[in-house]
Amino acid sequence: MESTRSSLEDGTAGLCVRLFGPLTVVRDGATAQLPASRKLRALFAYLALAPHPVSRSRLCELLWDVPNDPRGELRWCLSKLRGILDDPARVETSGDTVALDLGGSFVDAIDIASTAAKGVETLDLERLQALSELFVGDFLEGLEIDRSPHFMSWATAQRRRFGSCHAAILERLVNNLPPNSGSVSAHIEKWLALAPFDGRAHVALLENLARRGQIGACEEHLAAAAQLFQSEDLDFAPVRDAWRANKERPSVATPCARSMVSLTPPIALAEPDAVPLRRASLAVMPFVEEAGIGVVHGAPRGGVRGGLADGFTHDIITRLAKLRDFFVIARGSVFALAEKNIAPEDAGRRLNVDYVATGTVRSQPGRVVVSIELVEVRTARIVWAETFERRPDDIFAVLDEIGNAIVSSISTEIETVERNRAMLKAPNSLNAWEAYHRGLWHMYRFTRTENEQARHFFDMALKLDPTFARAYAGLSFTHWQNAFQRWGDREQESALAFEAAGQSLLVDDHNPAAHWAMGRALWLRGEQDGSLIELERAVDLSPNFALGHYALSFVHSQSGDPKSAIGSSDHSRHLSPFDPLLFGMLGSRAIALARLGQFDEAAEWALKAAARPNAHAIILAIAAHCLALAGRQDEAQNFAAALRKTLPNYRADDFINTFHFDPDAEALFRQGARRIGLG
Repeated sequence: MESTRSSLEDGTAGLCVRLFGPLTVVRDGATAQLPASRKLRALFAYLALAPHPVSRSRLCELLWDVPNDPRGELRWCLSKLRGILDDPARVETSGDTVALDLGGSFVDAIDIASTAAKGVETLDLERLQALSELFVGDFLEGLEIDRSPHFMSWATAQRRRFGSCHAAILERLVNNLPPNSGSVSAHIEKWLALAPFDGRAHVALLENLARRGQIGACEEHLAAAAQLFQSEDLDFAPVRDAWRANKERPSVATPCARSMVSLTPPIALAEPDAVPLRRASLAVMPFVEEAGIGVVHGAPRGGVRGGLADGFTHDIITRLAKLRDFFVIARGSVFALAEKNIAPEDAGRRLNVDYVATGTVRSQPGRVVVSIELVEVRTARIVWAETFERRPDDIFAVLDEIGNAIVSSISTEIETVERNRAMLKAPNSLNAWEAYHRGLWHMYRFTRTENEQARHFFDMALKLDPTFARAYAGLSFTHWQNAFQRWGDREQESALAFEAAGQSLLVDDHNPAAHWAMGRALWLRGEQDGSLIELERAVDLSPNFALGHYALSFVHSQSGDPKSAIGSSDHSRHLSPFDPLLFGMLGSRAIALARLGQFDEAAEWALKAAARPNAHAIILAIAAHCLALAGRQDEAQNFAAALRKTLPNYRADDFINTFHFDPDAEALFRQGARRIGLG
């Protein structure tokens, strides 16, 4: 496979398409002569990168504004494409759609895009070098088409996208090549040309010059770069401070970009005292409102600020900031960059954030369509992308529903990426943020051994940062699990859960996770009223905090309002449909339904909970009791048998004492236990 690709890349065999620089098609080593038509070239490039067949009407809208016969011109272009490819079968027309079959051929942009999707951090130096060499010019260099705003919008987006990929590849090369490698300087120069406001690139250049003894050149670059940043109202101090810190070291032996972890975002952040700088950071760029108009440089042509898209952006930024999971760039900063027509990827590097979210809002007759992407800035990798389409019966309710889904998805995806990254690092190299996410990874395994590992990493995070509220909440959770699962002395572990939750509140009383931890700790102590107050406070602080809604469902399901429990369970699952605690959300709903006498439904929801891959023994016990109450004795007996393999002496008292049921609920579940021999 690798040898085939190499031969295609050098154009000696098969079909090779180059979209960087002027569009070039090479067949078996010979460059094909392309017709002069710009629209033909544009059509070729668009179809080459299209992931799915494209309708003829879409292609006509893309390239022809109001011609006499757009479909006739499209047919002419397609016939010419067949000749260029020297294989009519490669142009596939089915009904009203068109697609290119480029299987077995080499397309530079596709090779780069598919590799970037996996993450440039996974590539070795040889592959990084090969990819870097593919960028021989801009994407579709020199191809501009007047009166085709939709195509030019697409081409601009592709140029930004691949520019971000190129910058990520160059940064990776600079970070990993030997410091004395002759190509490092060239890579840094290209990196700076692509991202002139990326502080890491400037410090990399400064260190490279210093390594060669060119201190005077360093000072000249510092002055020029400071003036450049000042012209854009950006703070240059982090770059200057990082350079000074590097100068004070006895020797400069590693690429400077590695030492830039302390570089802080140069523009003011939302709630600057909410989350320390060392944690993951996010910029939500203003959404673009599309209404049949061209989009140029990330802003709607002729669009007016303050519309639906801007309001939507404000709402998402506010909701994410309230979660207090990570750094969120302030609204004014991202809007200021957008007003200057700064591309989202460039804005992410200027702001020195880890992630950038971008999106569009499109209003069409009978529907509202919202599309969003979450990109990891340093690797140019799309972490998450989704399109939401709703009927605008109540536009505010629709946008609220979509906003909920976007906020919870962004939070979940960033946490997943950070967790997985932390798992790949040596434990003794973790900082507080990474140790916390390493703890989460173990915590969500829900076994006694993994819970102890989670406690260890939360302790590590707190030794590194005693002001880390979420780490205290995580530590409280591990003690809560020890008490709830009877993995330790319940009274002692309950006291430790309460103590850690109290520390979390002392550090950050506005963090929903701190109130969530305290609410659960109070439940362990039998203080239901206090527990509900704390959990309500958690969701008041952040209505998108899914675990807060789940905890409310958990408490209400046992001795509170079972209908409220069902509502809170449903809302938590809507906010976080793939949550590691999904089994608990489903199990709480099952308990509430059983208390309402809806035993058949309770059994079905309990089965869903038990089917989750990380469901623990208590979830199996819920399923056994609910199935027994529904009269499904054989299935209930199977769960009881599975439960006793893990806990041979498990009885009804163990189940009852795990929870805080009211008297009626206790009597109900004892009845179910007797039916399957657990009484």
